Amino acid sequence: MPSAETQPLLSAEQVAQFHRDGFLVVRRFYDRPTEIEPIQRDIHAIIGILIRKYSVVIQQVPFAPETFDSGYQELIAHDRRIGGEVYDAVKQIPAFIRFTANAKHDRLMRQIRGTDLPAVAGGGYGVRIDNPHEEKFRANWHQDYPSQFRSLDGLVFWSPLVEVTEELGPVQFCVGSHKDGLAPVHTKDPRNLEKSGAYALVLQNEAERLARYKIIAPTTATGDLVMIDFLNLHASGHNRGKRSRWSMQIRYFNFCDPTGIRLGWVGSFAAGKNIREVHPELVVD
Repeated sequence: MPSAETQPLLSAEQVAQFHRDGFLVVRRFYDRPTEIEPIQRDIHAIIGILIRKYSVVIQQVPFAPETFDSGYQELIAHDRRIGGEVYDAVKQIPAFIRFTANAKHDRLMRQIRGTDLPAVAGGGYGVRIDNPHEEKFRANWHQDYPSQFRSLDGLVFWSPLVEVTEELGPVQFCVGSHKDGLAPVHTKDPRNLEKSGAYALVLQNEAERLARYKIIAPTTATGDLVMIDFLNLHASGHNRGKRSRWSMQIRYFNFCDPTGIRLGWVGSFAAGKNIREVHPELVVD
């Protein structure tokens, strides 16, 4: 009989839904007190350190999971560059690194992809902070593979650190779009020339391509998991709220994937590569 560690984490219906839609929302997948709150607690502490470092007059409330980012909005209002310091720091929190290599992620990769060799994409994990009414770092409609590579059949494990309401701008998904394969891209966004790297990629004939699909944007709560196929078309929602949208993204790939083997599991922008070098046939500039 299989042990608890090898039992499937998803039902047959959930697996079928993932393969049909290209993404799957799993409610209350993570244990909030043991897996989520340690990350929130350390983010709260880092914000406190930076409040003191920059001598900003901010009254940070004591830690609570619902208000772990207390003081952050005031910090970036004082100096937006401090937000970049927070962004770089929080991805180095040990509790987040342990969360990244969560054994449940291995089990999901094995169940969904049928592989004995799942892997974490180097440079493919972090904590996003989508600030209200900011466009520069908002993710356009995209597939994760062109900005990650590694393997064609990778998975993104996405989980919010705050309750993502309609106002905070849930991630938008094109249902079933992964079935249409890789989409050609432009490497510059004419709508926002400040964007660079993966943020600047724009789908060829974007409006026409998106019109093929039903688009949904599920709201989520802390502890929820959204699992995304590397080829699913999705985009960051517009944050029209008063609080930043904090979320975690961890990307896994399959060592056994033929495309990954051919490329030597090479990474993309975070590894110093880009789509023009690895897949020039997809670039339409």
